[in-house]
Amino acid sequence: MSLTVAVQMDPLETIAIKGDSTFALMLKAEERGHKLYHYLARDLSYENGRVYALAKPVTVRRVEGNHFDAGEAMKLDLGREVDAVLMRQDPPFDIGYITATYLLERVAAETLVVNDPRSVRDAPEKLFVLDFARFMPPTMIGRSLADIRAFHAKHRDIVVKPLHGKAGEGVFRVGPDGQNMSALVELFGSIWKEPFIAQAFLPEVANGDKRIVLVDGEVAGAINRMPGKGEFRSNLAAGGTAHQADLTDDERAICDALGPELKKRGLLFVGIDVIGGKWLTEINVTSPTGIVAIDQFNGSDTPALIWDAIEAKVAARKANA
Repeated sequence: MSLTVAVQMDPLETIAIKGDSTFALMLKAEERGHKLYHYLARDLSYENGRVYALAKPVTVRRVEGNHFDAGEAMKLDLGREVDAVLMRQDPPFDIGYITATYLLERVAAETLVVNDPRSVRDAPEKLFVLDFARFMPPTMIGRSLADIRAFHAKHRDIVVKPLHGKAGEGVFRVGPDGQNMSALVELFGSIWKEPFIAQAFLPEVANGDKRIVLVDGEVAGAINRMPGKGEFRSNLAAGGTAHQADLTDDERAICDALGPELKKRGLLFVGIDVIGGKWLTEINVTSPTGIVAIDQFNGSDTPALIWDAIEAKVAARKANA
């Protein structure tokens, strides 16, 4: 079954194709005969009850520096001319991101949107995870200096990060001496309007931060991300390195608990982060990554699993139309 697919993502010129999950999905889509269009979130529009994207037809190839060709932009009716939309632009999860989910929600009855836009809006990474607090390390969300001092006094070594950050950006560790706590709270308050999140520092992070990918609620694979020299952050964008990984019994229990809820919400492609084999820290639903490294280690084909799920859902919609 050949599909017409619109991919809402960052500019194709800017991606690093070697490890980019969206590019891997696009390559697999072309391999399966699907027709691809590319557009930016700002190219969405609404008129007379229809949602449009100013999109360009694209073809892709794994050639660094010459990895795509694009045609002339056209106004694409996302409800009538497209079978599936991939919402894959990177955060920040700001008002622009949220607005895109509201617009895409208006086509979700006609066209499959992956991940479901309402669920993406309702499940920001560091807040959705609170539904599974029993798996989380000690956590505090707030803005008060007094509250974070009390949290630090209890746990002695903590990590403070933006509530809607990405890729390890703006993540600070505050050790037992608590130095610069007030300056850090002032900085967060001046840059971000929303509260920040603080968690007890997990020494186990020295042994890695595991990214586990789930496709339609089922485990597809995992990698262990090791911090770079002199770093405690293990994000690949912050200098971490990927290593092969298997799941612990506790990690499988976490996935078993999350899977049905992800499936129910239409969160088809999700990446969760687990430290120490048991501590769930984030549920990534906006633009999860890691599938290229997982497939390199495991000889698997995660893009194929994702397209299998998408194709099955589109077929079911058409059968029920």
